[in-house]
Amino acid sequence: MRVKLLQGIGILWLAALLAACASSGDTRALGESGPPVPPFSQVKAAPDSFKGQTLVLGGQVLAARRMKDGTRIEVLQLPLNDSQQPTLDLMKSEGRFVAIQREFLDPATIPQGTFLTITGALTGSMTLPLDETDYTYPVIDINTFRTWIPSQDSNLSRIRPYPYYYSPFWHPYWGPYGRFPYYW
Repeated sequence: MRVKLLQGIGILWLAALLAACASSGDTRALGESGPPVPPFSQVKAAPDSFKGQTLVLGGQVLAARRMKDGTRIEVLQLPLNDSQQPTLDLMKSEGRFVAIQREFLDPATIPQGTFLTITGALTGSMTLPLDETDYTYPVIDINTFRTWIPSQDSNLSRIRPYPYYYSPFWHPYWGPYGRFPYYW
């Protein structure tokens, strides 16, 4: 009797665990399932043909500005890795895009140089001045976004706030007070 009770509890526990795993989240927002996400070069070339499509884009913040209808973020597009993190190689960028946050977002919370990943719907394009020319930016309305802190990820951990310093007195046989094991 006791064995059957334990087996029943085990089966219920396993069923609850499987149900929790099955409903752990919607990965379509990250672009992992559903229709394939077009490359940024295609989106930039013809943004009106992808209007209304949900995209996942990433990059580095170039500027953020508070407008009447929301916050406009200008982003240098960077390719995303398997974890949806932007790469650090700025030479792999295929252009720029503008992301619009319709709800209040203080531009100081996403300063220039911040790496981020944005999920949202493409709403078209806008032309803004860039140096001495006009540049056409694809525009995405932000559903969700995530900022990446360099120390949080090994891909971004190559950014160091200080150079390495090696003491001339530090050696495997030298401690901070003299020769090992006599420095105590």
